[in-house]
Amino acid sequence: MKPLNSEQFWQFACKLYSKDGMQTKLLGYQDQQSKNVNLCLLLYYLDSLELAVTPSQLSELESCIAEFDQQALKPLRATRAYLKTIQNEISDYPTIRKELLSAELKLEKQQQQLLINTANAMIFTQCENAENLKIYISG
Repeated sequence: MKPLNSEQFWQFACKLYSKDGMQTKLLGYQDQQSKNVNLCLLLYYLDSLELAVTPSQLSELESCIAEFDQQALKPLRATRAYLKTIQNEISDYPTIRKELLSAELKLEKQQQQLLINTANAMIFTQCENAENLKIYISG
Protein backbone atom coordinates (compact mmCIF):
# COMPACT_ATOMS: atom_id res chain seq x y z
CA MET A 1 0.00 0.00 0.00
CA LYS A 2 1.35 3.41 -0.88
CA PRO A 3 1.51 5.99 1.92
CA LEU A 4 -1.51 8.14 2.64
CA ASN A 5 -1.14 11.72 1.48
CA SER A 6 -2.02 14.42 4.02
CA GLU A 7 -3.03 16.97 1.37
CA GLN A 8 -5.36 14.50 -0.34
CA PHE A 9 -6.86 13.69 3.06
CA TRP A 10 -7.31 17.42 3.80
CA GLN A 11 -9.11 17.92 0.48
CA PHE A 12 -11.30 14.85 1.10
CA ALA A 13 -12.10 16.06 4.63
CA CYS A 14 -13.01 19.59 3.51
CA LYS A 15 -15.28 18.26 0.77
CA LEU A 16 -16.98 15.74 3.05
CA TYR A 17 -17.39 18.26 5.90
CA SER A 18 -19.14 20.69 3.56
CA LYS A 19 -21.77 18.15 2.44
CA ASP A 20 -25.32 18.72 3.66
CA GLY A 21 -25.75 17.62 7.26
CA MET A 22 -22.21 16.30 7.68
CA GLN A 23 -20.97 19.20 9.83
CA THR A 24 -23.94 18.79 12.18
CA LYS A 25 -23.42 15.02 12.34
CA LEU A 26 -19.69 15.28 13.07
CA LEU A 27 -20.09 18.06 15.64
CA GLY A 28 -22.78 15.93 17.28
CA TYR A 29 -20.26 13.10 17.65
CA GLN A 30 -17.80 15.62 19.11
CA ASP A 31 -20.18 17.38 21.49
CA GLN A 32 -22.36 14.49 22.63
CA GLN A 33 -19.93 11.55 22.50
CA SER A 34 -16.55 13.30 22.88
CA LYS A 35 -15.38 11.88 19.56
CA ASN A 36 -12.69 13.58 17.51
CA VAL A 37 -13.91 15.08 14.23
CA ASN A 38 -10.55 14.66 12.47
CA LEU A 39 -10.42 11.00 13.46
CA CYS A 40 -13.98 10.57 12.16
CA LEU A 41 -12.93 12.17 8.90
CA LEU A 42 -9.88 9.90 8.67
CA LEU A 43 -12.08 6.86 9.21
CA TYR A 44 -14.39 8.00 6.41
CA TYR A 45 -11.29 8.53 4.25
CA LEU A 46 -10.04 5.01 4.99
CA ASP A 47 -13.53 3.68 4.16
CA SER A 48 -13.33 5.45 0.79
CA LEU A 49 -9.98 3.75 0.16
CA GLU A 50 -11.49 0.40 1.24
CA LEU A 51 -9.10 0.05 4.16
CA ALA A 52 -10.27 -1.32 7.50
CA VAL A 53 -8.78 -0.46 10.90
CA THR A 54 -8.53 -2.85 13.80
CA PRO A 55 -9.60 -1.81 17.30
CA SER A 56 -5.94 -1.62 18.36
CA GLN A 57 -5.09 0.61 15.38
CA LEU A 58 -8.07 2.81 16.24
CA SER A 59 -6.79 3.09 19.80
CA GLU A 60 -3.34 4.06 18.52
CA LEU A 61 -4.86 6.73 16.27
CA GLU A 62 -6.83 8.13 19.20
CA SER A 63 -3.69 8.20 21.34
CA CYS A 64 -1.58 9.99 18.75
CA ILE A 65 -3.87 13.05 18.82
CA ALA A 66 -5.08 13.05 22.43
CA GLU A 67 -2.49 15.45 23.83
CA PHE A 68 -2.71 17.81 20.84
CA ASP A 69 -6.49 17.86 21.24
CA GLN A 70 -6.28 18.59 24.98
CA GLN A 71 -3.49 21.16 24.83
CA ALA A 72 -4.21 22.99 21.56
CA LEU A 73 -7.63 22.49 19.99
CA LYS A 74 -9.97 22.21 22.98
CA PRO A 75 -8.64 25.36 24.69
CA LEU A 76 -8.94 27.32 21.46
CA ARG A 77 -12.52 26.12 20.94
CA ALA A 78 -13.33 27.00 24.54
CA THR A 79 -11.88 30.48 24.08
CA ARG A 80 -13.88 31.00 20.91
CA ALA A 81 -17.09 29.81 22.62
CA TYR A 82 -16.47 32.05 25.64
CA LEU A 83 -15.81 35.12 23.52
CA LYS A 84 -19.01 34.47 21.59
CA THR A 85 -20.98 34.75 24.85
CA ILE A 86 -19.49 38.18 25.55
CA GLN A 87 -19.12 39.40 21.98
CA ASN A 88 -21.02 42.63 22.69
CA GLU A 89 -18.33 43.59 25.19
CA ILE A 90 -15.43 42.96 22.80
CA SER A 91 -14.37 45.61 20.35
CA ASP A 92 -13.67 44.18 16.92
CA TYR A 93 -15.18 40.81 17.83
CA PRO A 94 -15.77 39.80 14.16
CA THR A 95 -12.06 40.18 13.36
CA ILE A 96 -10.99 38.30 16.48
CA ARG A 97 -13.49 35.51 15.73
CA LYS A 98 -12.22 35.24 12.16
CA GLU A 99 -8.60 35.03 13.32
CA LEU A 100 -9.44 32.40 15.94
CA LEU A 101 -11.28 30.33 13.33
CA SER A 102 -8.28 30.63 11.01
CA ALA A 103 -5.93 29.46 13.77
CA GLU A 104 -8.27 26.60 14.62
CA LEU A 105 -8.34 25.45 11.00
CA LYS A 106 -4.54 25.47 10.87
CA LEU A 107 -4.44 23.38 14.05
CA GLU A 108 -7.07 20.99 12.62
CA LYS A 109 -4.85 20.50 9.57
CA GLN A 110 -1.87 19.85 11.84
CA GLN A 111 -3.87 17.27 13.77
CA GLN A 112 -4.76 15.58 10.50
CA GLN A 113 -1.05 15.42 9.71
CA LEU A 114 -0.46 13.64 13.04
CA LEU A 115 -3.14 11.12 12.11
CA ILE A 116 -1.68 10.54 8.65
CA ASN A 117 1.84 10.09 10.05
CA THR A 118 0.56 7.50 12.50
CA ALA A 119 -1.63 5.77 9.91
CA ASN A 120 1.29 5.51 7.50
CA ALA A 121 3.13 3.36 10.03
CA MET A 122 0.21 0.90 10.05
CA ILE A 123 -0.79 -1.96 7.78
CA PHE A 124 -4.50 -1.90 7.03
CA THR A 125 -6.66 -4.71 5.73
CA GLN A 126 -8.22 -4.24 2.31
CA CYS A 127 -12.00 -4.38 2.75
CA GLU A 128 -14.70 -3.38 0.26
CA ASN A 129 -17.27 -2.56 2.91
CA ALA A 130 -15.09 -1.03 5.60
CA GLU A 131 -17.17 0.65 8.31
CA ASN A 132 -14.43 2.18 10.40
CA LEU A 133 -16.56 4.98 11.81
CA LYS A 134 -19.08 2.49 13.19
CA ILE A 135 -16.32 0.87 15.27
CA TYR A 136 -15.28 4.27 16.65
CA ILE A 137 -18.76 5.60 17.37
CA SER A 138 -19.99 2.42 19.03
CA GLY A 139 -16.83 2.07 21.15
